Amino acid sequence: MASLTISTPRNTRVTAARRLAKRAFRTRARRFLAEGPQAVREALAGVEGSTVVRELFATAEARARYPEFDAAAAARGVAVQEVTEPVLAALAQTVTPQGVVAVCDFVDVDVDALLAAAGSRQPRMLAVLAQVRDPGNAGTVIRCADAAGAAGVVVSEASVDVYNPKTVRSSAGSLFHLPVSVGVDLPSALAAIRTAGYVVLAADGGVPDAVDLDAADRSGLLTGPIAWLFGNEAWGLPGQLRALADHVVAVPIHGRAESLNLATAAAVCLYATATAQRRG
Repeated sequence: MASLTISTPRNTRVTAARRLAKRAFRTRARRFLAEGPQAVREALAGVEGSTVVRELFATAEARARYPEFDAAAAARGVAVQEVTEPVLAALAQTVTPQGVVAVCDFVDVDVDALLAAAGSRQPRMLAVLAQVRDPGNAGTVIRCADAAGAAGVVVSEASVDVYNPKTVRSSAGSLFHLPVSVGVDLPSALAAIRTAGYVVLAADGGVPDAVDLDAADRSGLLTGPIAWLFGNEAWGLPGQLRALADHVVAVPIHGRAESLNLATAAAVCLYATATAQRRG
């Protein structure tokens, strides 16, 4: 239990944590902020048994509301620092903070480690993000991949930082659940993924000869190990990236909507694959 409540944002520990809102400081320290009870709960649970939380800031009200956080922190030797509401607001990136912010170690792994971990998981499915720039979309795809049972997420170079506060919030704790590789060179990563036995499917509804997702399901294409390649929100997958895939697949549009956004299309593709693989 902390003996004193920090009441000024100029406190050195608070100042050091606040710097992690900027990518340069995150990269240098290899630490990031997880905000809100859901993200903090999953961070305290750890990644494959390892503690990733290094410090926890919480208001008195939040500590009273979530006493399990103090217990989990104590069990892992994590310092809990009580702060006032204004100090918590200075740490948080949301308009209405929920009282808890954790300083966490980076959790990403390299592609080889991701594939080694993925080899024992079912269904054998990966999500690969190519030049995805929107932090909310990236976090939501990580969350969808986790929910669908994917074995990991690969994030290319030139994509958004997965430790961006909005990405972390949008992942809703899933960043701590499954292996994630970041800043990867896409051609070499996809070559390693193919060597591991995956078929690479590019999700792109703008290609005239793309395979319809329903037809891909009926043909049995989705039943084997699949790595889905998802592109940028605004312009999708350029030709040179589509060329890295084994097949281009389009989500069918049965109504009048022009298209689906990235996160929604990813959810449809991932769940269709998970269903096909479980059905066999």
